[in-house]
Amino acid sequence: MEQPNTSYIDQLSGDNIEFKKKMIGILKRELPEEIETYQNQMKSNNFLLAAQSVHKLKHKVSILGLEKSYYLAETFEENLKNNATDLQTDFETLLKAMHKFVEAL
Repeated sequence: MEQPNTSYIDQLSGDNIEFKKKMIGILKRELPEEIETYQNQMKSNNFLLAAQSVHKLKHKVSILGLEKSYYLAETFEENLKNNATDLQTDFETLLKAMHKFVEAL
């Protein structure tokens, strides 16, 4: 499995340390909230709303340099739109890895 990283953030921010800090701060604030929203929607079996949450989370997947995992999220989003939970375990494993990484930043 791919590992989250800051290479995209590093590339985006260049030498601007303040910008990098802001990006990381946004991730630290938004990621846990978005994961919790997704989890609540899944518990309620509201797959359409969960698909919308996955769509938002895909951007965080991309920002954390997880190129292959982006396609997992994309496929899972489509599955949810069709009321299918295929790939749920894989996606939630990805979310845990992302959350752990962001907490450590």
